[in-house]
Amino acid sequence: MNDLKHAIKILIVASCDKDCDPASITDDEPLFGPDAPLALDSLDALQVSMALQKQYGLRLTDSKETRRILSSVANLAEHLDAFLASRT
Repeated sequence: MNDLKHAIKILIVASCDKDCDPASITDDEPLFGPDAPLALDSLDALQVSMALQKQYGLRLTDSKETRRILSSVANLAEHLDAFLASRT
């Protein structure tokens, strides 16, 4: 799971064009909003969603569920891990 979390952090930094070390992102910090260290916005959410679909085949279609899933690296890793496990 730690490898998956690290891969997600790299994906977020790359897809949102942020100039930070992926390792500096903690698993439970909020990713979006003015209080979030990365201060991601709705355009960033779209870019992360598109990157997830391209890299893993994961489609996030429900906006409420997407908001919950993308709230932190830990939530995203948990959802992605379950998605990947269901495909095997």
